[in-house]
Amino acid sequence: MKNNFKNLSLIAICILTLGSCQKKLDLFPTNDLTPDKVFATPDGYTKAMAKVYAAYATTGSGGPDNSDVPEITNAGFSDFYRQLWYLQELPTDEAVVRWTGDPGLQDFHNLSWSSTNDFVRGSYYRGLYCINIANEFIRQSATDKVASRGIIGADAAKIAQYRVEARFLRAYHYWVMMDLFGNPPFVTETSSIGADKPKQITRADLFNYIESELKAIENDMAPHRTNQYGRADKGACQALLARIYLNAKVYTGTEKYVEAAIYSKKVIDAGYTLISNYRNLMLADNYLNTSENILTIPYDGNFTQNYGGTTTLINGAIGGSMQPGSMFGMYDNTAWAGFRTTPEIVNLYVDLTFNSDTRAMFWTNGQNKEINDFFSFSDGLAVTKYRNKTSAGVDGKNGRFSDVDMPIFRLAEMYLIYAEANLRNSAAGDATTALGYLNILNERAYGNSSANINSSQFTLDYILKERARELFWEGHRRTDLIRLNKFVEADYLWAWKGGVKNGTSVAAYRKLYPIPLTDINANSNLTQNTGY
Repeated sequence: MKNNFKNLSLIAICILTLGSCQKKLDLFPTNDLTPDKVFATPDGYTKAMAKVYAAYATTGSGGPDNSDVPEITNAGFSDFYRQLWYLQELPTDEAVVRWTGDPGLQDFHNLSWSSTNDFVRGSYYRGLYCINIANEFIRQSATDKVASRGIIGADAAKIAQYRVEARFLRAYHYWVMMDLFGNPPFVTETSSIGADKPKQITRADLFNYIESELKAIENDMAPHRTNQYGRADKGACQALLARIYLNAKVYTGTEKYVEAAIYSKKVIDAGYTLISNYRNLMLADNYLNTSENILTIPYDGNFTQNYGGTTTLINGAIGGSMQPGSMFGMYDNTAWAGFRTTPEIVNLYVDLTFNSDTRAMFWTNGQNKEINDFFSFSDGLAVTKYRNKTSAGVDGKNGRFSDVDMPIFRLAEMYLIYAEANLRNSAAGDATTALGYLNILNERAYGNSSANINSSQFTLDYILKERARELFWEGHRRTDLIRLNKFVEADYLWAWKGGVKNGTSVAAYRKLYPIPLTDINANSNLTQNTGY
Protein backbone atom coordinates (compact mmCIF):
# COMPACT_ATOMS: atom_id res chain seq x y z
CA MET A 1 0.00 0.00 0.00
CA LYS A 2 1.02 3.60 -0.49
CA ASN A 3 2.14 5.37 2.63
CA ASN A 4 -0.78 6.73 4.61
CA PHE A 5 0.74 10.23 4.70
CA LYS A 6 -1.20 10.78 1.48
CA ASN A 7 -4.50 9.81 3.07
CA LEU A 8 -4.04 12.49 5.71
CA SER A 9 -4.62 15.00 2.92
CA LEU A 10 -8.33 14.32 3.04
CA ILE A 11 -8.44 15.22 6.72
CA ALA A 12 -6.24 18.23 6.14
CA ILE A 13 -8.54 19.62 3.46
CA CYS A 14 -11.29 19.89 6.05
CA ILE A 15 -8.93 21.59 8.52
CA LEU A 16 -6.98 24.10 6.46
CA THR A 17 -8.62 25.76 3.47
CA LEU A 18 -6.68 28.81 2.27
CA GLY A 19 -7.60 31.35 -0.39
CA SER A 20 -5.83 32.65 -3.50
CA CYS A 21 -3.96 35.92 -3.80
CA GLN A 22 -6.01 37.37 -6.63
CA LYS A 23 -6.75 40.65 -4.86
CA LYS A 24 -5.25 40.41 -1.37
CA LEU A 25 -3.32 37.83 0.59
CA ASP A 26 -6.53 36.36 2.00
CA LEU A 27 -4.95 33.32 3.52
CA PHE A 28 -7.32 32.43 6.32
CA PRO A 29 -10.73 30.72 6.36
CA THR A 30 -13.72 32.67 7.57
CA ASN A 31 -14.67 30.05 10.14
CA ASP A 32 -13.24 29.78 13.66
CA LEU A 33 -10.32 27.52 12.69
CA THR A 34 -7.63 30.15 13.19
CA PRO A 35 -3.93 29.33 12.77
CA ASP A 36 -3.50 29.12 16.56
CA LYS A 37 -6.02 26.27 16.57
CA VAL A 38 -4.87 24.54 13.40
CA PHE A 39 -1.21 24.59 14.44
CA ALA A 40 -1.72 24.03 18.15
CA THR A 41 -0.32 20.47 18.23
CA PRO A 42 2.26 18.36 16.40
CA ASP A 43 -0.61 16.42 14.83
CA GLY A 44 -2.07 19.68 13.55
CA TYR A 45 1.20 20.48 11.81
CA THR A 46 1.26 17.04 10.20
CA LYS A 47 -2.26 17.47 8.85
CA ALA A 48 -1.47 20.99 7.65
CA MET A 49 1.64 19.69 5.87
CA ALA A 50 -0.47 17.01 4.24
CA LYS A 51 -2.61 19.81 2.84
CA VAL A 52 0.46 21.48 1.34
CA TYR A 53 1.11 18.26 -0.57
CA ALA A 54 -2.58 17.64 -1.27
CA ALA A 55 -2.85 20.98 -3.06
CA TYR A 56 -1.44 19.34 -6.17
CA ALA A 57 -3.27 16.02 -5.84
CA THR A 58 -6.83 17.03 -4.97
CA THR A 59 -9.33 19.67 -6.08
CA GLY A 60 -11.43 20.53 -3.06
CA SER A 61 -12.95 19.72 0.30
CA GLY A 62 -16.26 18.55 -1.10
CA GLY A 63 -15.13 15.72 -3.34
CA PRO A 64 -14.43 15.58 -7.08
CA ASP A 65 -17.09 18.16 -7.97
CA ASN A 66 -15.96 20.86 -5.53
CA SER A 67 -13.06 23.18 -6.31
CA ASP A 68 -10.94 24.70 -3.56
CA VAL A 69 -9.86 27.48 -5.95
CA PRO A 70 -12.82 29.89 -6.29
CA GLU A 71 -11.61 31.23 -9.64
CA ILE A 72 -12.05 27.73 -11.17
CA THR A 73 -15.78 27.05 -11.23
CA ASN A 74 -15.43 23.54 -12.69
CA ALA A 75 -13.57 21.45 -10.14
CA GLY A 76 -12.82 18.82 -12.77
CA PHE A 77 -10.47 21.33 -14.38
CA SER A 78 -8.91 22.59 -11.15
CA ASP A 79 -6.52 19.72 -10.46
CA PHE A 80 -2.94 20.98 -10.61
CA TYR A 81 -1.59 18.37 -12.99
CA ARG A 82 -4.52 18.47 -15.41
CA GLN A 83 -3.99 22.20 -15.77
CA LEU A 84 -0.23 21.81 -16.18
CA TRP A 85 -0.63 18.99 -18.71
CA TYR A 86 -3.02 21.00 -20.85
CA LEU A 87 -0.65 23.96 -21.01
CA GLN A 88 2.47 21.84 -21.56
CA GLU A 89 1.18 19.22 -24.00
CA LEU A 90 -1.81 20.50 -25.99
CA PRO A 91 0.13 23.33 -27.74
CA THR A 92 2.73 20.83 -28.99
CA ASP A 93 3.21 17.91 -31.34
CA GLU A 94 2.53 15.44 -28.53
CA ALA A 95 -1.21 15.92 -28.03
CA VAL A 96 -4.42 17.07 -29.66
CA VAL A 97 -7.91 17.06 -28.16
CA ARG A 98 -11.24 16.60 -29.91
CA TRP A 99 -13.56 18.24 -27.38
CA THR A 100 -15.37 21.41 -28.41
CA GLY A 101 -17.64 21.92 -25.41
CA ASP A 102 -14.97 23.45 -23.19
CA PRO A 103 -14.47 27.08 -24.28
CA GLY A 104 -10.83 27.89 -24.87
CA LEU A 105 -9.54 24.34 -25.00
CA GLN A 106 -9.00 24.33 -28.76
CA ASP A 107 -6.97 27.53 -28.45
CA PHE A 108 -3.99 25.55 -27.22
CA HIS A 109 -3.12 23.49 -30.28
CA ASN A 110 -4.03 26.50 -32.40
CA LEU A 111 -1.61 28.57 -30.28
CA SER A 112 -4.24 31.30 -30.13
CA TRP A 113 -5.15 31.63 -26.44
CA SER A 114 -5.97 34.97 -24.83
CA SER A 115 -5.76 36.47 -21.36
CA THR A 116 -9.36 35.39 -20.70
CA ASN A 117 -8.80 31.70 -21.46
CA ASP A 118 -10.35 29.64 -18.64
CA PHE A 119 -7.59 27.04 -18.61
CA VAL A 120 -4.83 29.64 -18.49
CA ARG A 121 -6.70 31.23 -15.58
CA GLY A 122 -7.07 27.85 -13.91
CA SER A 123 -3.37 27.02 -14.04
CA TYR A 124 -2.44 30.50 -12.83
CA TYR A 125 -4.77 30.50 -9.84
CA ARG A 126 -3.98 26.91 -8.90
CA GLY A 127 -0.30 27.85 -8.84
CA LEU A 128 -0.93 30.86 -6.59
CA TYR A 129 -3.12 28.72 -4.33
CA CYS A 130 -0.37 26.12 -3.90
CA ILE A 131 2.17 28.85 -3.15
CA ASN A 132 -0.12 30.49 -0.59
CA ILE A 133 -0.67 27.25 1.29
CA ALA A 134 3.08 26.63 1.42
CA ASN A 135 3.68 30.21 2.55
CA GLU A 136 1.24 29.85 5.44
CA PHE A 137 2.83 26.61 6.61
CA ILE A 138 6.29 28.17 6.43
CA ARG A 139 5.05 31.18 8.38
CA GLN A 140 3.47 29.08 11.12
CA SER A 141 6.40 26.65 11.40
CA ALA A 142 9.06 29.24 12.19
CA THR A 143 11.14 28.17 15.19
CA ASP A 144 9.75 30.86 17.48
CA LYS A 145 6.15 30.06 16.51
CA VAL A 146 6.62 26.35 17.23
CA ALA A 147 8.33 27.04 20.55
CA SER A 148 5.60 29.47 21.60
CA ARG A 149 3.10 26.63 21.30
CA GLY A 150 5.10 24.46 23.68
CA ILE A 151 6.28 22.03 20.98
CA ILE A 152 9.83 20.83 21.64
CA GLY A 153 12.22 17.95 21.05
CA ALA A 154 11.48 15.35 18.39
CA ASP A 155 8.14 16.97 17.52
CA ALA A 156 9.81 20.31 16.86
CA ALA A 157 12.48 18.59 14.76
CA LYS A 158 9.80 16.88 12.66
CA ILE A 159 8.06 20.21 12.06
CA ALA A 160 11.40 21.75 11.05
CA GLN A 161 11.73 18.98 8.46
CA TYR A 162 8.22 19.67 7.19
CA ARG A 163 9.15 23.34 6.85
CA VAL A 164 12.07 22.49 4.58
CA GLU A 165 9.76 20.43 2.38
CA ALA A 166 7.22 23.26 2.25
CA ARG A 167 9.99 25.54 0.99
CA PHE A 168 10.79 22.99 -1.70
CA LEU A 169 7.14 22.73 -2.77
CA ARG A 170 6.86 26.52 -2.91
CA ALA A 171 10.00 26.64 -5.08
CA TYR A 172 8.56 23.96 -7.34
CA HIS A 173 5.29 25.85 -7.84
CA TYR A 174 7.20 29.07 -8.46
CA TRP A 175 9.16 27.19 -11.15
CA VAL A 176 5.85 26.25 -12.80
CA MET A 177 4.71 29.90 -12.65
CA MET A 178 8.08 31.08 -14.01
CA ASP A 179 8.01 28.59 -16.85
CA LEU A 180 4.42 29.27 -17.90
CA PHE A 181 3.87 32.95 -17.07
CA GLY A 182 7.37 34.39 -16.73
CA ASN A 183 6.63 37.31 -14.43
CA PRO A 184 4.00 36.35 -11.84
CA PRO A 185 3.04 38.10 -8.61
CA PHE A 186 5.40 37.23 -5.79
CA VAL A 187 4.62 36.53 -2.14
CA THR A 188 6.51 34.76 0.63
CA GLU A 189 5.93 34.00 4.29
CA THR A 190 7.07 37.53 5.15
CA SER A 191 4.42 39.21 3.00
CA SER A 192 1.72 41.14 4.83
CA ILE A 193 -1.54 39.23 5.25
CA GLY A 194 -4.67 40.89 3.92
CA ALA A 195 -2.90 44.17 3.21
CA ASP A 196 -0.89 45.04 0.12
CA LYS A 197 -1.53 43.59 -3.30
CA PRO A 198 1.31 41.30 -4.42
CA LYS A 199 4.08 42.90 -6.43
CA GLN A 200 5.33 41.41 -9.69
CA ILE A 201 8.71 39.74 -10.01
CA THR A 202 10.76 39.48 -13.19
CA ARG A 203 11.49 36.07 -14.62
CA ALA A 204 15.24 36.43 -14.04
CA ASP A 205 14.75 37.52 -10.44
CA LEU A 206 12.35 34.65 -9.83
CA PHE A 207 14.92 32.23 -11.22
CA ASN A 208 17.49 33.59 -8.77
CA TYR A 209 15.02 33.25 -5.91
CA ILE A 210 14.15 29.64 -6.77
CA GLU A 211 17.82 28.75 -7.15
CA SER A 212 18.74 30.35 -3.83
CA GLU A 213 15.87 28.63 -1.99
CA LEU A 214 16.74 25.20 -3.35
CA LYS A 215 20.44 25.57 -2.58
CA ALA A 216 19.64 26.85 0.91
CA ILE A 217 17.56 23.76 1.75
CA GLU A 218 19.45 21.12 -0.27
CA ASN A 219 21.45 19.72 2.64
CA ASP A 220 18.51 19.89 5.04
CA MET A 221 16.24 17.74 2.88
CA ALA A 222 15.88 14.08 3.83
CA PRO A 223 18.66 12.02 2.22
CA HIS A 224 17.91 10.50 -1.16
CA ARG A 225 15.24 7.77 -1.12
CA THR A 226 14.72 7.90 2.66
CA ASN A 227 11.55 9.96 3.00
CA GLN A 228 7.97 8.70 3.12
CA TYR A 229 6.52 7.89 -0.29
CA GLY A 230 5.16 11.02 -1.95
CA ARG A 231 7.32 13.40 0.09
CA ALA A 232 10.24 15.34 -1.34
CA ASP A 233 13.85 14.55 -0.45
CA LYS A 234 17.30 15.72 -1.51
CA GLY A 235 16.90 13.96 -4.85
CA ALA A 236 13.81 16.04 -5.70
CA CYS A 237 15.59 19.25 -4.70
CA GLN A 238 18.60 18.44 -6.87
CA ALA A 239 16.39 17.29 -9.76
CA LEU A 240 14.56 20.62 -9.78
CA LEU A 241 17.88 22.47 -9.74
CA ALA A 242 19.06 20.39 -12.70
CA ARG A 243 15.83 21.21 -14.57
CA ILE A 244 15.98 24.97 -14.00
CA TYR A 245 19.68 25.06 -14.88
CA LEU A 246 19.01 23.29 -18.20
CA ASN A 247 16.46 26.02 -19.04
CA ALA A 248 18.37 28.91 -17.48
CA LYS A 249 19.13 30.61 -20.79
CA VAL A 250 15.41 30.80 -21.56
CA TYR A 251 14.61 32.14 -18.11
CA THR A 252 17.51 34.57 -17.64
CA GLY A 253 19.48 34.88 -20.89
CA THR A 254 22.50 33.21 -19.27
CA GLU A 255 23.27 29.52 -19.74
CA LYS A 256 24.00 27.23 -16.80
CA TYR A 257 24.73 23.94 -18.51
CA VAL A 258 27.70 23.16 -16.29
CA GLU A 259 25.42 23.44 -13.26
CA ALA A 260 22.77 21.32 -15.00
CA ALA A 261 25.32 18.54 -15.48
CA ILE A 262 26.54 18.80 -11.88
CA TYR A 263 23.09 18.55 -10.35
CA SER A 264 21.72 15.86 -12.64
CA LYS A 265 24.85 13.82 -11.84
CA LYS A 266 24.23 14.26 -8.11
CA VAL A 267 20.86 12.61 -8.58
CA ILE A 268 22.16 9.92 -10.91
CA ASP A 269 24.89 8.97 -8.44
CA ALA A 270 22.50 8.76 -5.49
CA GLY A 271 21.51 5.13 -6.06
CA TYR A 272 18.54 5.42 -8.41
CA THR A 273 18.12 2.85 -11.18
CA LEU A 274 15.70 2.47 -14.08
CA ILE A 275 12.94 -0.09 -13.67
CA SER A 276 13.37 -2.86 -16.20
CA ASN A 277 10.06 -2.51 -18.06
CA TYR A 278 9.17 0.92 -19.42
CA ARG A 279 5.52 -0.08 -19.81
CA ASN A 280 5.20 -0.38 -16.03
CA LEU A 281 6.00 3.29 -15.45
CA MET A 282 2.40 4.50 -15.62
CA LEU A 283 0.36 1.69 -14.10
CA ALA A 284 -1.82 1.47 -10.98
CA ASP A 285 1.02 0.06 -8.89
CA ASN A 286 3.72 2.46 -10.08
CA TYR A 287 4.22 3.49 -6.46
CA LEU A 288 6.52 0.46 -6.45
CA ASN A 289 8.86 2.17 -8.94
CA THR A 290 10.85 3.88 -6.20
CA SER A 291 14.19 3.05 -7.80
CA GLU A 292 13.39 5.34 -10.75
CA ASN A 293 10.73 7.76 -9.52
CA ILE A 294 12.28 10.60 -7.54
CA LEU A 295 9.04 12.36 -6.59
CA THR A 296 5.47 11.63 -7.62
CA ILE A 297 2.01 13.09 -7.20
CA PRO A 298 0.18 10.20 -5.53
CA TYR A 299 -3.32 9.52 -6.83
CA ASP A 300 -5.65 7.02 -5.22
CA GLY A 301 -8.96 5.90 -6.70
CA ASN A 302 -10.61 5.97 -3.28
CA PHE A 303 -8.79 8.69 -1.36
CA THR A 304 -7.87 11.40 -3.90
CA GLN A 305 -10.86 11.34 -6.20
CA ASN A 306 -10.99 14.05 -8.82
CA TYR A 307 -11.43 14.38 -12.57
CA GLY A 308 -7.89 15.60 -13.12
CA GLY A 309 -4.45 14.04 -12.87
CA THR A 310 -3.99 10.60 -14.34
CA THR A 311 -7.75 10.00 -14.36
CA THR A 312 -7.88 12.62 -17.12
CA LEU A 313 -4.93 11.11 -18.99
CA ILE A 314 -6.50 7.65 -18.98
CA ASN A 315 -10.13 8.50 -19.66
CA GLY A 316 -9.33 11.27 -22.12
CA ALA A 317 -7.34 8.84 -24.25
CA ILE A 318 -9.98 6.09 -24.38
CA GLY A 319 -12.34 6.01 -27.35
CA GLY A 320 -13.20 4.27 -30.58
CA SER A 321 -12.65 0.50 -30.46
CA MET A 322 -10.74 0.59 -27.16
CA GLN A 323 -12.23 -1.35 -24.24
CA PRO A 324 -12.08 0.81 -21.09
CA GLY A 325 -12.55 -1.95 -18.52
CA SER A 326 -10.56 -4.89 -19.80
CA MET A 327 -7.73 -2.74 -21.14
CA PHE A 328 -7.61 0.22 -18.77
CA GLY A 329 -9.40 -0.82 -15.57
CA MET A 330 -11.92 2.02 -15.95
CA TYR A 331 -15.60 1.10 -16.06
CA ASP A 332 -17.94 3.99 -15.24
CA ASN A 333 -18.51 6.04 -18.41
CA THR A 334 -14.79 6.53 -18.77
CA ALA A 335 -14.34 6.61 -22.55
CA TRP A 336 -14.04 10.37 -22.98
CA ALA A 337 -12.66 10.05 -26.55
CA GLY A 338 -10.50 13.17 -26.51
CA PHE A 339 -6.70 12.96 -26.62
CA ARG A 340 -4.57 11.60 -29.46
CA THR A 341 -1.12 12.36 -30.82
CA THR A 342 0.19 13.76 -34.09
CA PRO A 343 1.85 11.77 -36.89
CA GLU A 344 5.08 13.63 -36.19
CA ILE A 345 5.37 11.92 -32.81
CA VAL A 346 4.44 8.53 -34.21
CA ASN A 347 7.18 8.93 -36.83
CA LEU A 348 9.81 9.27 -34.11
CA TYR A 349 9.64 5.55 -33.52
CA VAL A 350 11.77 3.68 -36.03
CA ASP A 351 9.64 0.54 -36.25
CA LEU A 352 6.12 1.66 -37.12
CA THR A 353 4.75 -1.78 -36.24
CA PHE A 354 5.58 -0.70 -32.67
CA ASN A 355 7.32 -3.96 -31.88
CA SER A 356 10.83 -2.72 -31.22
CA ASP A 357 10.69 0.40 -29.06
CA THR A 358 8.55 -0.49 -26.04
CA ARG A 359 7.89 3.21 -25.43
CA ALA A 360 5.64 3.37 -28.50
CA MET A 361 2.30 2.77 -26.83
CA PHE A 362 -0.33 3.62 -29.43
CA TRP A 363 -3.77 2.27 -30.31
CA THR A 364 -4.04 1.76 -34.07
CA ASN A 365 -7.23 -0.27 -34.53
CA GLY A 366 -9.77 2.04 -36.15
CA GLN A 367 -7.40 5.02 -35.88
CA ASN A 368 -5.70 6.97 -38.68
CA LYS A 369 -2.18 8.20 -38.20
CA GLU A 370 -2.92 11.39 -40.14
CA ILE A 371 -5.23 14.05 -38.72
CA ASN A 372 -7.48 15.27 -41.49
CA ASP A 373 -10.46 15.96 -39.25
CA PHE A 374 -9.21 17.51 -36.03
CA PHE A 375 -12.52 16.86 -34.27
CA SER A 376 -12.74 13.17 -35.13
CA PHE A 377 -11.32 10.89 -32.46
CA SER A 378 -10.36 8.34 -35.13
CA ASP A 379 -7.92 10.81 -36.70
CA GLY A 380 -4.64 10.58 -34.84
CA LEU A 381 -3.37 7.53 -33.00
CA ALA A 382 -4.70 7.04 -29.48
CA VAL A 383 -2.30 6.54 -26.58
CA THR A 384 -2.19 3.65 -24.10
CA LYS A 385 0.67 4.81 -21.86
CA TYR A 386 -1.50 5.39 -18.77
CA ARG A 387 -3.62 2.45 -17.55
CA ASN A 388 -5.42 1.87 -14.26
CA LYS A 389 -4.14 -1.70 -14.16
CA THR A 390 -1.31 -3.10 -12.07
CA SER A 391 1.77 -4.74 -13.55
CA ALA A 392 0.06 -8.07 -12.76
CA GLY A 393 -3.00 -7.05 -14.79
CA VAL A 394 -5.26 -6.37 -11.79
CA ASP A 395 -7.69 -3.47 -11.97
CA GLY A 396 -7.10 -0.37 -9.88
CA LYS A 397 -9.19 -0.14 -6.74
CA ASN A 398 -11.80 2.16 -8.28
CA GLY A 399 -13.24 1.86 -11.77
CA ARG A 400 -13.92 5.58 -12.01
CA PHE A 401 -10.79 7.23 -10.60
CA SER A 402 -7.15 6.39 -11.24
CA ASP A 403 -4.56 4.88 -8.89
CA VAL A 404 -1.72 5.82 -11.25
CA ASP A 405 0.74 8.20 -9.59
CA MET A 406 2.28 10.96 -11.71
CA PRO A 407 6.07 11.22 -11.59
CA ILE A 408 7.22 14.82 -11.27
CA PHE A 409 10.86 13.75 -11.50
CA ARG A 410 12.31 10.44 -12.54
CA LEU A 411 15.82 9.20 -13.24
CA ALA A 412 15.44 9.07 -17.04
CA GLU A 413 15.02 12.85 -17.16
CA MET A 414 18.28 13.28 -15.27
CA TYR A 415 20.10 11.15 -17.89
CA LEU A 416 18.66 13.36 -20.62
CA ILE A 417 19.54 16.59 -18.80
CA TYR A 418 23.13 15.49 -18.31
CA ALA A 419 23.47 14.49 -21.97
CA GLU A 420 22.01 17.72 -23.33
CA ALA A 421 24.07 19.87 -20.98
CA ASN A 422 27.25 18.17 -22.14
CA LEU A 423 26.30 18.51 -25.80
CA ARG A 424 25.70 22.24 -25.36
CA ASN A 425 28.88 22.86 -23.35
CA SER A 426 31.77 20.41 -23.46
CA ALA A 427 32.81 21.61 -20.00
CA ALA A 428 29.53 20.27 -18.62
CA GLY A 429 30.20 16.68 -17.65
CA ASP A 430 31.80 14.03 -19.82
CA ALA A 431 30.79 13.15 -23.40
CA THR A 432 31.40 9.40 -23.02
CA THR A 433 29.32 9.31 -19.86
CA ALA A 434 26.55 11.34 -21.53
CA LEU A 435 26.42 8.99 -24.50
CA GLY A 436 26.33 6.04 -22.12
CA TYR A 437 23.27 7.44 -20.35
CA LEU A 438 21.41 7.78 -23.64
CA ASN A 439 22.23 4.20 -24.52
CA ILE A 440 21.01 2.99 -21.13
CA LEU A 441 17.61 4.41 -22.11
CA ASN A 442 17.84 2.76 -25.53
CA GLU A 443 18.70 -0.60 -24.05
CA ARG A 444 15.66 -0.50 -21.79
CA ALA A 445 13.43 0.65 -24.66
CA TYR A 446 14.57 -2.07 -27.07
CA GLY A 447 15.58 -4.78 -24.65
CA ASN A 448 19.05 -4.90 -26.18
CA SER A 449 21.76 -2.67 -27.66
CA SER A 450 20.42 -2.75 -31.24
CA ALA A 451 19.37 0.91 -31.17
CA ASN A 452 22.42 2.26 -29.35
CA ILE A 453 23.89 5.40 -30.90
CA ASN A 454 27.46 6.54 -31.45
CA SER A 455 29.07 9.93 -30.95
CA SER A 456 28.24 11.12 -34.48
CA GLN A 457 24.53 10.56 -33.78
CA PHE A 458 24.71 12.44 -30.48
CA THR A 459 23.10 15.73 -31.55
CA LEU A 460 20.57 18.23 -30.25
CA ASP A 461 18.08 16.96 -32.82
CA TYR A 462 18.50 13.46 -31.38
CA ILE A 463 18.06 14.81 -27.84
CA LEU A 464 14.77 16.49 -28.73
CA LYS A 465 13.46 13.33 -30.35
CA GLU A 466 14.66 11.14 -27.51
CA ARG A 467 13.04 13.38 -24.89
CA ALA A 468 9.76 12.94 -26.78
CA ARG A 469 10.14 9.16 -26.93
CA GLU A 470 11.13 8.81 -23.29
CA LEU A 471 9.04 11.54 -21.62
CA PHE A 472 6.01 11.44 -23.93
CA TRP A 473 2.84 12.87 -22.30
CA GLU A 474 4.64 13.61 -19.02
CA GLY A 475 4.29 17.39 -19.18
CA HIS A 476 7.69 18.40 -20.59
CA ARG A 477 7.14 19.05 -24.29
CA ARG A 478 6.33 22.77 -24.45
CA THR A 479 9.36 23.61 -22.28
CA ASP A 480 11.59 21.37 -24.42
CA LEU A 481 10.44 22.86 -27.72
CA ILE A 482 10.96 26.40 -26.44
CA ARG A 483 14.46 25.62 -25.16
CA LEU A 484 15.43 24.11 -28.51
CA ASN A 485 13.81 26.88 -30.59
CA LYS A 486 11.18 24.62 -32.14
CA PHE A 487 7.97 25.87 -30.51
CA VAL A 488 6.86 28.96 -32.44
CA GLU A 489 9.41 28.78 -35.25
CA ALA A 490 8.79 27.67 -38.85
CA ASP A 491 11.63 25.14 -39.03
CA TYR A 492 9.65 22.52 -37.13
CA LEU A 493 5.96 22.07 -37.94
CA TRP A 494 3.44 19.49 -36.85
CA ALA A 495 -0.16 18.67 -37.74
CA TRP A 496 -2.44 21.62 -37.02
CA LYS A 497 0.25 23.69 -35.32
CA GLY A 498 -1.16 27.19 -35.23
CA GLY A 499 -4.53 25.94 -36.50
CA VAL A 500 -3.23 25.04 -39.98
CA LYS A 501 -3.42 21.43 -41.17
CA ASN A 502 0.25 21.19 -42.17
CA GLY A 503 1.39 23.53 -39.41
CA THR A 504 2.57 27.13 -39.38
CA SER A 505 4.83 29.38 -37.35
CA VAL A 506 3.29 31.71 -34.77
CA ALA A 507 4.30 34.90 -33.00
CA ALA A 508 7.22 34.63 -30.58
CA TYR A 509 5.22 36.01 -27.65
CA ARG A 510 3.38 32.66 -27.49
CA LYS A 511 6.40 31.32 -25.61
CA LEU A 512 4.75 32.79 -22.51
CA TYR A 513 1.17 32.58 -21.35
CA PRO A 514 -0.64 35.79 -20.38
CA ILE A 515 -1.39 36.81 -16.85
CA PRO A 516 -5.18 36.42 -16.63
CA LEU A 517 -7.09 39.61 -17.33
CA THR A 518 -8.94 39.19 -14.03
CA ASP A 519 -5.68 39.61 -12.11
CA ILE A 520 -4.44 42.44 -14.31
CA ASN A 521 -7.66 44.31 -13.53
CA ALA A 522 -7.54 43.48 -9.81
CA ASN A 523 -3.87 44.24 -9.15
CA SER A 524 -2.37 47.51 -10.37
CA ASN A 525 1.12 46.15 -9.57
CA LEU A 526 0.95 43.74 -12.51
CA THR A 527 2.04 44.41 -16.10
CA GLN A 528 0.77 42.08 -18.82
CA ASN A 529 3.21 39.93 -20.80
CA THR A 530 4.07 41.32 -24.24
CA GLY A 531 1.59 40.53 -27.00
CA TYR A 532 -1.55 40.10 -24.90
